[in-house]
Amino acid sequence: MSAAAAAAPAEALEAARLQFVLCLADTSLVLAQRLGAWVGHAPALEEDLALANLALDLLGQARLLLSYAAELEGAGRDEDALAFLRDAPEFRNLTLAEQPNGDFAHTIVRQWLIDGWQLEVYGALEHSSDARLAAIAAKALKETRYHYRFSSGWLERLGDGTVESHARAQAALEALWRFTAELFSADEMDMALAAAGVGGNLEALAPAWSARVDADLARATLRRPSPAMHPWHGKRGVHSEHLGHLLAEMQHLPRALPGLKW
Repeated sequence: MSAAAAAAPAEALEAARLQFVLCLADTSLVLAQRLGAWVGHAPALEEDLALANLALDLLGQARLLLSYAAELEGAGRDEDALAFLRDAPEFRNLTLAEQPNGDFAHTIVRQWLIDGWQLEVYGALEHSSDARLAAIAAKALKETRYHYRFSSGWLERLGDGTVESHARAQAALEALWRFTAELFSADEMDMALAAAGVGGNLEALAPAWSARVDADLARATLRRPSPAMHPWHGKRGVHSEHLGHLLAEMQHLPRALPGLKW
């Protein structure tokens, strides 16, 4: 085998590794931005502080992952450049993360769905052959367990609460469920990383997530929606219209005042 032929799979693996790290980083970053919008507007002070803490945890995860992505990319960009100087098609976050906050029920359902996904993905990454990713995942997993307790607890309170809270939680579930089709949809990147021991096997992780969802929905007296596909695939840079508006707000200052130092 020629050196060029042997190098090609290695180059493809490294490209897949970068895209995977960006998927994790961008999902946490975008979700942190969404949750940050609740500060000062949550239903009660305790929930206001809780959502702010979740946002800070996710931002910390994003920083670790974006720093690693910058090293993998090797193009001279740092975590700030990746966060603030990329356009929407360059982001690799799950489409679910960029969906608007809506009411409190929408935010809780979105958070709960992503928390469950992160539990499975970070749990698998703890055993990754990539030591850097394994270390980040181990830290993130501790935070995600708290996030999941918060979101699943509120899902149950809303779903098994009043007629109004139940209706709002079910409506949020119906509106957001179509975006879950992307969570465990493995593409060539995912399969290559799983074969190399870097990432988990998404298809193998899906049943645990699904079982967790069913158990939580039963406690919340909510109905699991029917499967539905959607035309967006954030992991491939195909986003809904909401991401562009979010980035315009998040990236305004760094783009308007390049090189600004606090």
